[in-house]
Amino acid sequence: MPELPEVETTRLGLLPKVKGRRIDEVIVRNRRLRWPIPRNFEKMLAGQTVGDVHRRGKYLLWDCGTGFVLSHLGMSGSLRILQAETAALVHDHVDIVFDNSLVVRYHDPRRFGAMLWLAGRELDHPLLDKLGPEPLSSDFDGNYLHAASRGRRTSIKEFIMNGHVVVGVGNIYASEALFMAGIDPRRYAGTISRARCNKLAESIKQTLANAIRAGGSSLRDYVQADGELGYFQSEAQVYGRDEMPCNVCGSHVRSIRQGQRSTYFCATCQK
Repeated sequence: MPELPEVETTRLGLLPKVKGRRIDEVIVRNRRLRWPIPRNFEKMLAGQTVGDVHRRGKYLLWDCGTGFVLSHLGMSGSLRILQAETAALVHDHVDIVFDNSLVVRYHDPRRFGAMLWLAGRELDHPLLDKLGPEPLSSDFDGNYLHAASRGRRTSIKEFIMNGHVVVGVGNIYASEALFMAGIDPRRYAGTISRARCNKLAESIKQTLANAIRAGGSSLRDYVQADGELGYFQSEAQVYGRDEMPCNVCGSHVRSIRQGQRSTYFCATCQK
């Protein structure tokens, strides 16, 4: 967390506020993130104008013409739009101050995210160049999923959570998509038929689109750019519903551990 829906929701919230605005000042309170903030970060950003904000996987790319700000929310981060006079809290590590007196503030209690400056071709950066296709794009479909999974003896849930296979399908959304597709998360990826791969690819797309419409999922520290909580978790069919009745068949939802993450599924509906 945050995953693709939370990052895309953040992007959609930021875009109308920062597009075309000049960065007047950058305030860094703590450089010690997962990837330390460069010493010249403030100097490189001051005076830049944000032309657009893109997303690649769980990374946001702020296009400033001469380069890009790469931001990542880590496991507990958020980007909030605030008035410049809003007092900073203990885990507010970076302020990007714009010419309209608005601030984009990076908050991250666990400091597992990133704020970097990329000069050059952004998609060639080591954090981006090995990522799989975007799940909401035409590059990702059942044919791709079927071809990529042949011979793979990892579980289908862990397979679709692998960012080298497809980006952004986090733990909540993997469980929910597999339930929608009727596929047991314990099945080996290489045993899933083409027809079921088609169903799974469509279920991934639908689950992520539903989550974006709901503003993502707020389970720990995540909030949207305007401070509102996401509410997709309240719509979940299996995630977090261990021992509760399945909404389809009435059987109890089960919980197991896969790859050190909790997996939720209905053994009756998912085969």
